Amino acid sequence: MVDAPDVVSRALREAPPDQLAEAADRAIRSSMGALRTDVFVADYRISGLWPVLDPDLPTAGFLACHTVAQRCFSSQLPVRDSAGEGPCRLYLPLTVWGERLGVLLIELPAVPGPAVTGRATDIAGTLAVAMRAADRETDRYRRARRRERLTMAAEMQWDLLPGRSVAHHAFDLAGQLEPAYTVGGDHFDWSLDGDRLTLTVLNGEGSGLAASMLTAVTVNAMRNARRSGGGLVEQAELASDTVFYQHRGRRSVATLLLEVDTRTGRVRAVDAGSPHMLRMRGSVVEPLKLDQQLPLGMFAETRYELQELHLAPGDRLFVVSDGVWAAEPPGQEPYGQRVMARSLRATRLQPPAEAVGTVMRELHAYHADSDLRDDAVVVCLDWHGPGERSSG
Repeated sequence: MVDAPDVVSRALREAPPDQLAEAADRAIRSSMGALRTDVFVADYRISGLWPVLDPDLPTAGFLACHTVAQRCFSSQLPVRDSAGEGPCRLYLPLTVWGERLGVLLIELPAVPGPAVTGRATDIAGTLAVAMRAADRETDRYRRARRRERLTMAAEMQWDLLPGRSVAHHAFDLAGQLEPAYTVGGDHFDWSLDGDRLTLTVLNGEGSGLAASMLTAVTVNAMRNARRSGGGLVEQAELASDTVFYQHRGRRSVATLLLEVDTRTGRVRAVDAGSPHMLRMRGSVVEPLKLDQQLPLGMFAETRYELQELHLAPGDRLFVVSDGVWAAEPPGQEPYGQRVMARSLRATRLQPPAEAVGTVMRELHAYHADSDLRDDAVVVCLDWHGPGERSSG
């Protein structure tokens, strides 16, 4: 048990990408004397956790594991489940760079002490990194995440995402797409490079595969400019020209581009007919109004200008697409008019990864749980300040 994390790390490096769960199981059993293990992964809607090693787990056993695993997933802390003397189930978050992948279950012969729990936590971190890396080489973990078949458009959108959350000493960031299995054109993207966090949110026009392809062209054009060293203006202008010369103004993409200086909290922005941005400072929620410029792709050689705003430690930013802001079930006012502010305030004590799910659940409830009429994106950014620590 002395070098259990090293044993597991070596086993994962030597394992095929689709066999990480089995390799971890063998190594954890041999190095820690575990009775059994399992890996639970979060589904696309983050509405449940599903077993990888034992997908046919009996219903009663699955529900018992699932309840405790959800508590571990939500708290991002190890959780012990023991009836007293005898075997103890230890649940550990599978999280890498702030992205919540799922939960690792390790069943031990007795209640573990702090040293054993620390080793198990290190193992979970190593397994999370390996699973994130393996996701490009195998479909196994993605199959476990989906509870129904994705449309072709949704498949493209999920493959295009940078992740669903990321943590940094100065900020925490998370995003969610809905409806998860049929989403078409709405999207978000981000990248952290040194002291610069770049965040974009797109209101994709139309629906289905055509909307997804339009979004893919736009996102990759902005990434091309960004990866070539271009700032927000260059990213917006290259994407706009790319969309225009492909569609000649018949299609456009409303986009918000943000660049956060992680040393100072200064935010540069390009509002290209964009999604909506709101700031929560304390319990006060207010829209942040920027000068709207033309959506990307409306005209040839459109030029864009930067605007600036500043974040204070403790600020929370929400960016939402029209599918959230303008949602208007029959007989009700638009969601963003009054109801959304209450929904955002309800997230005040939640981390961003939980907050985006809360807003989406509130949106579904506003629709009386009927299908959403439009794609919806929610992105949440918590600004801690350069001297603060992420709460995880």
